[in-house]
Parts: sequence; structure tokens; C-alpha cells
Amino acid sequence: MSATAVHSLWTMAADPIDKIDAPKIEYGQLSPTLIVIGAAIIGILVEAFVPRKSRYYVQLFVSVVALAAAFAAVVGLAASGYGTTKAGIAAMGAIAVDGPSLFLQGTILLAGVLGVFTFAERRLDPVAHGNRVDSFAAQAASVPGSDSEKAAVKAGFATTEVFPLLLFAIGGMLVFPSANDLLTLFIALEVFSLPLYLLCAVARRKRIMSQEAAVKYFLLGAFASAFTLFGIALLYGYAGSVSYATIARVVDGTIGTVNPALADTMGNDALLLIGAAMVVMGLLFKVGAVPFHMWTPDVYQGAPTPVTGFMAAATKVAAFGALLRLLYVVLPGLRWDWRPVMMGVAVVTMLGGAIVAITQTDIKRLLAYSSIAHAGFILAGVIATTPDGVSSVLFYLGAYSFVTIGAFAVVTLVRDAGGEATHLSKWAGLGRRSPLVAAVFAVFLLAFAGIPLTSGFAGKFAVFKAAAEGGAGALVVVGVISSAIAAFFYIRVIVLMFFSEPRPEGPTVAVPSPLTMTAIGVGVAVTLVLGVAPQYFLDLAGQAGVFVR
Repeated sequence: MSATAVHSLWTMAADPIDKIDAPKIEYGQLSPTLIVIGAAIIGILVEAFVPRKSRYYVQLFVSVVALAAAFAAVVGLAASGYGTTKAGIAAMGAIAVDGPSLFLQGTILLAGVLGVFTFAERRLDPVAHGNRVDSFAAQAASVPGSDSEKAAVKAGFATTEVFPLLLFAIGGMLVFPSANDLLTLFIALEVFSLPLYLLCAVARRKRIMSQEAAVKYFLLGAFASAFTLFGIALLYGYAGSVSYATIARVVDGTIGTVNPALADTMGNDALLLIGAAMVVMGLLFKVGAVPFHMWTPDVYQGAPTPVTGFMAAATKVAAFGALLRLLYVVLPGLRWDWRPVMMGVAVVTMLGGAIVAITQTDIKRLLAYSSIAHAGFILAGVIATTPDGVSSVLFYLGAYSFVTIGAFAVVTLVRDAGGEATHLSKWAGLGRRSPLVAAVFAVFLLAFAGIPLTSGFAGKFAVFKAAAEGGAGALVVVGVISSAIAAFFYIRVIVLMFFSEPRPEGPTVAVPSPLTMTAIGVGVAVTLVLGVAPQYFLDLAGQAGVFVR
């Protein structure tokens, strides 16, 4: 066979192939996520090339500037109408840019800024070997108690990698609630979960406990991710696509052409029900709903407190955003199947979180069970299946995230010789020793309890009203009972702080730097403003409550 014949065969074979089109990416609409991921990559380069002495300041600067720029980009998109009239699908169908995604991204970025402030706090522990120290291990790779760890502490090392890890987690969280197909959803889930597993393991004190928390979180998180991925595979088999819009059309029965390769399985309801249940299960794990909550108290207690505060706030926002989009955009045709199940989950989550919290003696575990109860309250708004349901959940998430970060920031201030004094008995009489700190913590606890004139009351009222109007009145009754049970243990802590005798050997209250003061101050301000004058923000959440389909 001559060379020309081979060449002609080759050209004939190559001709019919169409040229591959370059992907069309709307960089402007994706700018908040791109800014944060770009800054995270810069953070890694800082770790590699900037001298150790300067890293902390450079990382702090890069992180705050990036989050502020990303928030400005979100506000710019919302002002340009991308939350309402111009809402649409970007990145070749992978990302939805609409009201809920912009609202949740803004909330996550603000929570991220406060998270960075608490991460960067270096005035709470006494100076070690002439160096200020933060909440994170001097050298994360060294074995707890080993000579290499002692040498790292002596040399004044600091784990500044926590800042790029935090930025990667925020980048994943920004994509998670705005993902418009199941693969993007799964990739975003992994992008924000993996940095959090690492961050949980790098506490400076109680390192064994911190590493145990990270292993528990990682193993259970891996199981949840596997369930999610298997559910995605089943939904693909059912609908022949991972796109939200296509799956919704197959569920409704309005799909036109059928993929011949999947003709045998398409429309098989068993695949739809099992697949949807598995994906929802993965999301309920992330929000900490019963019975997928087992990781929450151990991880909240073992992780460094700044990480706990950020994780408790931002992960809930991102996961509830993804859950809302999945149930409202992909599975509205399955409403009669998923509503009764979600109602059951909401009931056991509200009651389980509130009842078990009463028995807790550690302040971080108490706040963990409180966060489980709050997941139940937010689920009541999800179950409403009305536009008010969406806007009430958005408002609640915004209010809750600031209260949570503020509360955990206060926990970092109460210290004894072993670091943070988290046992409740040590908080006795705190109101007499440090009235201001106790008063601020009392404001956060009252907001968690949903007392009027705090953001917690406005949020709970909005969620319960939406649930009642959506026909879930029984859920509201359970929610009010759970709130009453929860109020007992919040007010018990307030009574302990203000009406108990302080112990002579009790803990001290450290004076933080302006960074933590800002985080706590913003938390208190938002809590009171959203409680006293919530209407503007409720209207904002109402305008943002429409999903693009």
C-alpha cells in the first residue's frame, strides 16, 4: 500500500469530524467565584515563595481583599439585574446566576470575611518564645507532642496555609448553591469539603482531639459523597442527562427526544426515587439534619473554634442553597413524594437537636446540637414549596450565619491554662467578671432562642409563616414546641453567667485584637438590626427568591 493511498484514507477519515467548539464562558457572571479561587492559588504561591516572617500578613491581606472584591462583584451583578430580569444560565449550562445564588453567595462571602478575622486572631494565647500565636498548630505535619512540634513552636512557626484552604472552601461554597447540573454540584461539594477536613485537624491545643474530629468528619463525609455520587448516576440513568432542566422535564413528562442508549431505563420511577433520595441524603448530611447529624457535635467540639464558627455558618448556607435548588428546580414534579419524607426529617431534627442539647455540658457541643435544631427550623421553610418559603429560608440563613460566627468568636475569648474553657461549669459568674462579654453572648443566645427584637425571631417567624401558608401547620406546632425546649438551655447558660457566683480559679476573658472585635461587633449589629427592622432585608430576600429554570 503506497504512502499516497494511506494519506488519502487518512484525510477521508478525518474530514467528516466537526471541529470542536471552544466553550463559551461568561467570565463576568462567574467573577465572584473566579476571584476567590484565584486568590486561593495566589495564597499557595505565597506559601512557596514569601519568607516565613511575612506570610501571615500577606495571606491576611490577600484573603480580605479577595473576599471584599468578590462581594463587590456579587453586588455589581445584583445591581445589573442578574438577580431578577437578567437571571440566566452561565458556563454552558453548568451554573445558574439568579436571585437565590447571588443572595447566598453574598452571605457566604460576608461570613468568609468574618471567618478570616477569627482565623487571624493572635492575641488570645500568651506569647510563646517571644512570638504571638494563633489557634492553629505551629506545624501541622508534626506528630502531636513530638520533638519536631516542640522545635516548630520554639522557632515561632505558624500554619498560614489555613488562609488559602479557607479560600478554596469558600470558592466551592459559592458554586454549590448555584450549580445547575449534578456534576457541577458534586465537584463543588468536594472542593469545599476537602479543605474543611484539613482545617478541622490543625488545632494548636488538644491536637489529638482535633485530628480525631477531622478523621470522623472525613470518613462520614466520604460516605455521604459516595451516596450523592451514586444518586447522581441513578438520576442520569433515569433522565439521560445530568442537567437540572432536562431531569425536571423528564419528571414532568414534557421531554421530546429520547437518548437511544438510555431508552430502556429512561422514565423508570425506581431510579428516580432512589437517585433523588440519595442525592438529598448527601445534602442533609451537610446541613446536619437528623439522622445524618452524628458528625456534628464531635467535629464542632474538636475543630479549632474559628473553623467551627465558619463551618457552622457557611456550610449550612451553601448546603441549604443547593437543597432548595434541587427540590424546587429539579424535583417539583415529585413534591408529593418528597414532602412527607422531609416533614418527618424536619420534625425529628427540631426535636432531636433541642432535646439532646439540654444534656450537654460543653459549650461547643451545646451550640452543635443547637445548630441541628436550627437545621430543622430551616427545613420547615424548605417544605413550604412556595416563593415565600424560598425567601424565608434565604433570610434565616443570612441572619443565622452572623449569630453563629459571633457566638463562636465569643467562645474563643473565655480561656484558662489549657486554652479555651468550654466546659459550662467554668462559665459560671462570667457576667460579674466580664459583663460586656457575657452580655454580648447573651444577645447571641437570645437570637438562637428566637426572642423578639433579635434576628432569630424575625427568621423563625418568616419560616413558620411560610410553612403554615404552605399547608404544613403541624410542622409549625412542632417547631414552636422545639423552640420552647431550646429556649430552656439557652436561658440556662444566661442564668449561669449572670446569677451564679464566679469561681476563684475560674477562667479569664482574653482581650482580643480588633479583628475578633470586628467579627463579634458585626455579629451583634446584624442580630439587632435584623431583629428591630427586618423588613428591608425580608423584601431583599423576597426579590431574590425566584429560581431561574
